Amino acid sequence: MDKQVSQKLQPFLTEVNRLIAQAKADNIIPTPELVRTNLNNLAQFNTRIPDIGYSRDKIIRSEQGETPVRVYSPAPDESLPVVIYFHGGGHMCGSVELYDAMCRKLALAGHSIVISVEYPLAPEHPFPEGIYACWSVLSHFQEILTEVAYTTELIIAGDSAGGSICTVLAMQNQVEKRVRIDKQILIYPCVDYTMAMPSISSNGRGYLLEREKIAWYFDHYFQQGENRKHYSPLHGLITADLPETLIFTAEFDPLRDEGLAYAEALAQAGADVCHHHFEDMIHAFINIEDLVPEECQLLYEKAGAFIRK
Repeated sequence: MDKQVSQKLQPFLTEVNRLIAQAKADNIIPTPELVRTNLNNLAQFNTRIPDIGYSRDKIIRSEQGETPVRVYSPAPDESLPVVIYFHGGGHMCGSVELYDAMCRKLALAGHSIVISVEYPLAPEHPFPEGIYACWSVLSHFQEILTEVAYTTELIIAGDSAGGSICTVLAMQNQVEKRVRIDKQILIYPCVDYTMAMPSISSNGRGYLLEREKIAWYFDHYFQQGENRKHYSPLHGLITADLPETLIFTAEFDPLRDEGLAYAEALAQAGADVCHHHFEDMIHAFINIEDLVPEECQLLYEKAGAFIRK
């Protein structure tokens, strides 16, 4: 029997697909401002914003400039592990504010500090500017943790493009060893910029994130004719020295197959990897928690247990 997307998502997807078809019929040309607004509009489906003991906006200053972050801690007087979170959005969209609810939930689930990063976005800041800013956060985050207690354990985490940032940082760190990264959490990560995997096409229409939008994101991210395979984590250096990894994938996600392939590549290399697959979910489902609360709760529980272990 063929797999089917969750019935809980059907009305949402019907309306999204109607709006996409209408936009194409009206010859509406996507712009960075429009896609950012559209992603921000998903906040209406993520209304559970839990209280947390500590939340402050900070600035990390380095030779790369200034990078805004938001720091969360459920217990600021208790020494807790640190999670640095890189949000999704195709390297073009998303923000600390949009991901406020998700980072609160992750901090509570993992009983950990979470540092949410406002990295610079394309097209104003193309590859590799965002990577450099994220490196500066990894290298200097202790400098802004003056009001919370923390341990030496460091976890990096991210969804979609944020998952890609995690894998790039972790893979570079194998060689450069700038910091000690203990674990990484990848939520339906983007790890193959060649768009060669079958699910890019088989799930590339009708499930919120569409193939042509992915290509549009990548064209704005890579602006200098870069070799995209060379910069794809799936095709990079994968060894047993990579951090212990938890990967989440979704069946009806265009990025499904590259996430599955990355999990397999980690296992083949001898790295510690745990993989959980959501059989009836779509890309970006943590952004629409009100529609799929049980699935999001399961993701936070598994991520939290991974952080705490």
